[in-house]
Parts: sequence; C-alpha cells; structure tokens
Amino acid sequence: MDSVLERKVAVKLLAERHAREPEVRARFRREALAAARLSGTPHVITVFDVGEHEEQPYIVMEYLDGGSVHDRLRDGGRVAAGQALEWLAQAGQALDRAHAEGVVHRDVKPANLLLDRDGNICVSDFGIASTTGVDTLTLPGTVLGTAGYLSPEQARGEPSTAASDRYGLGVVAFELLTGRRPYEGDTAATEALAHVTAPVPSAEKIHPELPVGVDEVLTRALAKDPDERPATCAELVSELREAFRGPVAPTRIAPAPVSSAGPPTRRLHPANAAPAPTSPSHRALAFGAAGFLVAGLILAALLGAILDPDDPERAARGGSSTSTTTQTQTQTRTETTVDVDPATLADAGFRYMQDGDYRRARPLLEQAVGGLRGTGSLNEAYASYNLAYTRFALGRCGGVLSLLDRSEQVQGQHPDIDSLYRQAHDSCVLGVRSGGGDGDDD
Repeated sequence: MDSVLERKVAVKLLAERHAREPEVRARFRREALAAARLSGTPHVITVFDVGEHEEQPYIVMEYLDGGSVHDRLRDGGRVAAGQALEWLAQAGQALDRAHAEGVVHRDVKPANLLLDRDGNICVSDFGIASTTGVDTLTLPGTVLGTAGYLSPEQARGEPSTAASDRYGLGVVAFELLTGRRPYEGDTAATEALAHVTAPVPSAEKIHPELPVGVDEVLTRALAKDPDERPATCAELVSELREAFRGPVAPTRIAPAPVSSAGPPTRRLHPANAAPAPTSPSHRALAFGAAGFLVAGLILAALLGAILDPDDPERAARGGSSTSTTTQTQTQTRTETTVDVDPATLADAGFRYMQDGDYRRARPLLEQAVGGLRGTGSLNEAYASYNLAYTRFALGRCGGVLSLLDRSEQVQGQHPDIDSLYRQAHDSCVLGVRSGGGDGDDD
C-alpha cells in the first residue's frame, strides 16, 4: 500500500542474492528505465517509482487485480474468438508503441499480459527488454525468454528485434484460439528446438470450427524468417480479424484474353494483363508473366506436385497418375520435392489469374514470392503485385498492402499499383467494401 497516495501498488524487489551481482543489478535498473519510458502508454503497466532500499533495488508499479491471461487459459482453456482478438489488439498496441520507442520486450507470453478489473490488457515485465542506446548485458549465445514463446532467433541465441515480439504475440494468438501452444514439448529444450525446426501446426485442424484463413495468418506470424512476419502487431491482428470476418467481395471484371501472338512477357503488356479488381479502365500489370518454360504434361506434373496432393480436383488439372497408383498400392503418402524456378511458378500462377482462377493461382504465387524475396528484381516486383492482386480478388486482405509496397519499392510508382492500393486500403483498412462481386472463399 502506498501510504502517501493511499493506493494499492505492486513492488518488485531484486532478490538479495542477485543484488550483489553488478550485471544483474544493471539489468534490473534497465528494466525500470525501459518500463518508465513507456509509462502512460495505453495497455502498458505504469511505473510509479524506482529506487533502492538497503542496497536492494525495487520498482513500484500499478497493481492490477484481474489476474493474467495465463490464469484465464489455465482455468478455462481457449477463449472466445472475440475476446482473444480484443486482447491481442490491446497487447499489440502496447508492443507497437514500445517498438516505436526502441524497446523490445523479448518475453511476450500470457503471464506478462495482466488484466485490470474491466478485463483490459496491460503488458508487464519488460525485465529482459533491450533498449536502443543501452549496451546489452546478454552474453553471446545466451537465451532470454520463455521456451514456449521464444522466436527461432532467440532460441538460437541471436539478437532479438521487434519481429521477435511479434512472433511471441503470434504464439499467444495460437494459444488463445486453440487452448495450446504450437510446439508443446516434454522439456523446455525440446520446445525451444521446435520453434527453430518444426513446421507451424494447423490451428484449424486442432479446432475445426476456426474459419479458413486463420492458419495462413498464424503461419506468417510464426515464420522462421523474421522478415516474413507481419510488419507490425496491428497488421497481425488485422489479418486475424479479417479471417474471422470472412472474405470481402470486391467487384471484378472478366479477365483480359491471352494474346494470340504468343505467350505474355514479364514486361508491362496491357493486352495480356489480368484485370484491375474494380475498374475496367485500369488493367493490372502483367507481373510475373514470363513465357512458360514447361509445357503440356510437364507443367501438369509440376502443378500436381506443388498443389495439395489430396485435392480431389488434382486429377482434373494434371496430377501424376503414377504417383496416385503408388500411393494406392502402399497406402502411404509420399511427399514430392520439386526444385522449381520461382519465375516458373509465377508464370503458372499468372496463367491461372488470366483464367480468373485465383484460388489455384495463389499457392503458386505465394511460393514464387517466397523464392524471389529480397532479390530486388523485376520478377520480385511482378510476383508481389500479382500475389497482392490475387489475395484481394479472393477477398483476403492479409499482406496485400505490404506486397504492393514492396512491388513499388522495387520497380517504382505505377498507376495500377496506386489503383489497387486505394481499393485495398478502402476495403481492408477503412472497411468500405466494394459491391457486386462473388468473392471466393479462401
């Protein structure tokens, strides 16, 4: 109890055995400074005082009597989607603000998401946060954080960044929506290793009532490569909200026909371009539209290997009959690894776009963008635009604006990018939906 202001407070004391260690005391002081810098920020615990008593450092913070998100998960398992999204939005707001101030939390987990009496989140315990301008106290290779929520780079003992916090928030999102962490293991070491090596499990399979599209968002949030994660916590939460809202239905026009003069090129070629989603006067760039290097049955086999081998429509689009026969005989599923040039994948995706088949175009373009990411080539710009276009045509907002930003960053401003950006911003950010479309489900 604060005897001066007559209010309940929480006091955090550094244990005596640690207070004798200069490095630990310095880290504790850094915690206080980092947290104090953020005091007054919405959804961040407020620090009232910092000091020492008989050479024992302490921090005085506001007292919250609502428990923590960890308590709610422990007592009741997964929470309702609406509540989960609200908590994630509040935590994300606090983390984004901290990142803007140069503070990385490094231990985002349910136990550090405290609740006030109204059930609102306050992010606490910046105790292992690294602050810009303050020398790190972590020795090379030292792992800080909690194993169940460690980003791959943290588990490897590498420096943490804001993307590491976004990964942690992604793990929290997975747990809120499914009732379990993505990589639960028997030991902390096992779980930490899984963050580095294991594929992201399907939340939709754990809880089939989750809408289609949640897996796509969580897979981005839990990407092994920090650069592949959402650019902000707000973007992550926005993509999750969009998945729960269902597909947006943008107005479409019929795709432009393929020129009879031959296959399209990777250059701007309006006659062969896919349509802009809502305006007949604007055509999308023919991004990624290189001539096919694989033809006939070779292309069919390629697509059969890339697309889901369990898809019942696979045979109709050219899946390998030999592979099907082998699977029938052995009753086992054999994974096929195909080393494909990303530009070829972009070509195949663009052909599906020209046919208006965005559902089949998307997985090809996703892989193409992944393979071309960071090359700074026109192929990357074209593939990024086409993937943004395809996602929006399917009624999915996730990553559309960032893909358009990347395309423009690589190849410069273009009216078709501007047009799609405006449409996506109005629909996905402002919630102004276009009418008249038949948006495909994801």
